[in-house]
Amino acid sequence: MSINYFMRNQILALGGILLFISGGLACEKILTTVPADDKTLDGPIEGLTPEQHQIFLRGDAAFNNDIFTVEKGLGPLFVATSCGTCHAGDGKGHPFTTLTRFGQTDSTGNHFLSQGGPQLQQKAIPGFKPEQIPAGATFSRFTPPANTGLGLLDAVPDAALLALADENDTNGDGISGRPNWLTLPAYTIQRPATIAYNGRYIGRFGKKAAVYDLMQQTANAYNQDMGISSTYEHYDTYSSQEIDPEVSNNTVLDLVFYLKTLKAPVQRDQNNAAVQTGKQLFVTIGCNKCHIPQLKTGPSSIAALSDKTFFPYTDLLLHDMGSGLDDGYTEGMASTAEWRTPALWGLGLSKNSQGGQYFLLHDGRAKSIEEAILLHGGEAQQSNLHFQQLSTDEKQKLIRFLESL
Repeated sequence: MSINYFMRNQILALGGILLFISGGLACEKILTTVPADDKTLDGPIEGLTPEQHQIFLRGDAAFNNDIFTVEKGLGPLFVATSCGTCHAGDGKGHPFTTLTRFGQTDSTGNHFLSQGGPQLQQKAIPGFKPEQIPAGATFSRFTPPANTGLGLLDAVPDAALLALADENDTNGDGISGRPNWLTLPAYTIQRPATIAYNGRYIGRFGKKAAVYDLMQQTANAYNQDMGISSTYEHYDTYSSQEIDPEVSNNTVLDLVFYLKTLKAPVQRDQNNAAVQTGKQLFVTIGCNKCHIPQLKTGPSSIAALSDKTFFPYTDLLLHDMGSGLDDGYTEGMASTAEWRTPALWGLGLSKNSQGGQYFLLHDGRAKSIEEAILLHGGEAQQSNLHFQQLSTDEKQKLIRFLESL
């Protein structure tokens, strides 16, 4: 598990104090080693102003150190007591922190909202009973994703995503990515040059791309994951009644800023010959058709995010992944077999926050990168078959490349 950025600062400060006190002790016996930048997923993006850096640190503390209790408003129903519980070191979650979503089978909406949908709160404070999935409700399990580089993804212009979409597969390559068009909550501030379609807007976060931006993601997480109300999401998940905010607007905004300005994962060993060959194989078997290597941001109110080229390996679009990954549950306008292309950057560091073992795909069912590839169907079936035709050595080099990201 990586050490979060806030804690690393504290460790360095503590090390300095101990060095001053102890005097004669050797430095190596006092200071805790800070992990290299390419070994962790946390830390700020380059180019923040001193004032922005302070906001980042406040958001980091809210994310990792704010532990909610009954006295602080936890529950009465909840999933976790803090953000960091599900995203240790800003990395992927473990099966123990996997969320259960239920109640929607098609684009007509969630028909179990009155029975606790869309998220199962399987924990409760004393005196209350945890939720159970209602009879007849379809459901899916969602492993919490890594958080880094989200601000870059958020700042990609809508037009760039639409240029990647090919809903009717007009080029005949078998790939038909499309956006998930959403109705926005009232508090959402539309990004620059946003594009609407019949009053709906492009989602880009969540397993089904059913979340518009990081404000919506954060407000929902406070409300649905911890039972904490805000002025943005101010309904009690147990009674459905409107209640007073239990977290301040400043804290919510600090946390949103933190998520926006987490650095992108740093690739490792990119000049290694095996990694270079694996990168070529990634293109040869067609993985790059959905896992687009390079994207570019547009204008942003945060200068450090403006007009940046970055390498996330995603198109942020929905793709039909076949019957094997069809859980019978969906969100927004997505079909039950459609999933948003997950970014592959940081993949090789996933085990750091997953207990030393991979838990991949939307629900963590794949215990290795190869298993995840072999479970790809639908639009990815052809790439799956091409992967199976590779030699053992070629497969190892492809996986070596993926683990370098």
